[in-house]
Amino acid sequence: MQDDAATPDPEQSDEIVVATPRRSTWSEMKTAEDWWAIWIGGGLLLICFLSVYLTLPADFSEQLKAAETTGEKVSVHSPLKAWLGKPGSWTQNPLDALFPPEKSNLILPLGMVFLISLLGFSLAVKSMGQAVSKFAIGFIGVFILAALAYILTSQVVVKQYNLEYALWALMLGLIISNTIGTPGWMKPALKTELYVKTGLVVMGASVLFSRLLVLGLPGIYVAWVVTPVVLISTYVFGQKVLKMESRSLNMVISADMSVCGVSAAIATAASCKAKKEELSFAIGLSLTFTVIMMMVLPQVIRLLGLDPILGGAWMGGTIDATGAVAAAGAMLGPEAEQVAVTIKMIQNILIGVTAFGVAVYWVTCVESKKENSQIKPDAWEIWYRFPKFVLGFIIASAVFSLLYTMLPGGDLIVPTMVKESSKVFRGWFFCLAFVSIGLETNFRELAKFLKGGKPLILYVCGQSLNLLLTLLMAWLMFSVFYADVVKDVFSK
Repeated sequence: MQDDAATPDPEQSDEIVVATPRRSTWSEMKTAEDWWAIWIGGGLLLICFLSVYLTLPADFSEQLKAAETTGEKVSVHSPLKAWLGKPGSWTQNPLDALFPPEKSNLILPLGMVFLISLLGFSLAVKSMGQAVSKFAIGFIGVFILAALAYILTSQVVVKQYNLEYALWALMLGLIISNTIGTPGWMKPALKTELYVKTGLVVMGASVLFSRLLVLGLPGIYVAWVVTPVVLISTYVFGQKVLKMESRSLNMVISADMSVCGVSAAIATAASCKAKKEELSFAIGLSLTFTVIMMMVLPQVIRLLGLDPILGGAWMGGTIDATGAVAAAGAMLGPEAEQVAVTIKMIQNILIGVTAFGVAVYWVTCVESKKENSQIKPDAWEIWYRFPKFVLGFIIASAVFSLLYTMLPGGDLIVPTMVKESSKVFRGWFFCLAFVSIGLETNFRELAKFLKGGKPLILYVCGQSLNLLLTLLMAWLMFSVFYADVVKDVFSK
């Protein structure tokens, strides 16, 4: 995931330098993308919860007590359900997805989702110093493509083949980008990172903390044991076997491939004084393989007959970008999506640690003989590089887990809120992100990164090692040591 605070200034130098940062967390909370994902996602969750809680019947407590003795079910509904939606099922006429024959049309619910999303993301765009008018115009196009993806996936026959909206959204974007090209007026609205991060914060409410803790323990083995092993092994392979001329390019590719794609590449490039063209090369290489893996790996998992939970763990530890992980997980189902995203966010935590570790290594081992070294590793760098949206996901999970267990009727209120309102926003945000990924990916521009050469060999060999070790560790954690615990938590 991209870290705006870590983006190098192309006008200053050909090398990306890390100095002791002088940044204000308070200032970043008002302008940084990660923080705005938390504010938007958290605000929506609050609205969704209050809409259910404040409309409970006056005798709700009595109904709960009566249900304990009679066994009757108590029903809870969200008033937002009628105001939010996505295209419905259809058989022959696509318009039935928007104008169901026996129901009221879905134009108003889709319009409300559009307006609420536009308002929230426009506030973020304005706070980040970008043109809201250009974003709003582009957002109309991106939203229409997302709606079209939902329409395609809701066709009755398509549903039977489990061709999820993530695949259609990605394909629509790729077709446009690689044929007529992404229109310039849509480009200001391609906020993949913002959409994904906000969707993940919203998703936190549906992942109960008990489940997060269960997935977190085996996930730590997958993310925190395999990742450093692959990073170090790939770097050593590049230096000792491939004899790569540029240590910094070797390190950036190794971190990009093993940790978390673009964000890890930017953070590591800053720590090892990589040149701008080296960073661009590594990012292009990462984007190329990310698109390939997010489309191919789910199909490989199906062909191998792997359990969706194991498949999700495998994808979460190997596919570079969090958005691509969410898309690939969605193709295998909700269980795979939750596991994949959880492991990827555990892995994201290593971005700051990796940047700091590489800076220390570069000072002590690579740059130690050079004078006037500008690299000054600082423990605060871990905090600055830390993907803050992960905090939003964890806090949302913790808060709604407490409400689920401690609030009277919480086991009814929270699932209703998620199913009838917050899940709708989460799905739309992810769909917007997948459309944006497709529109930002042009294979003609990325083809040069697939040509022969040491960097390509390094990436392929490193990713192959990553795939094998992650699959082994995921199998041990999710199918052997913690298999019963994980399956038990998903059965509830």
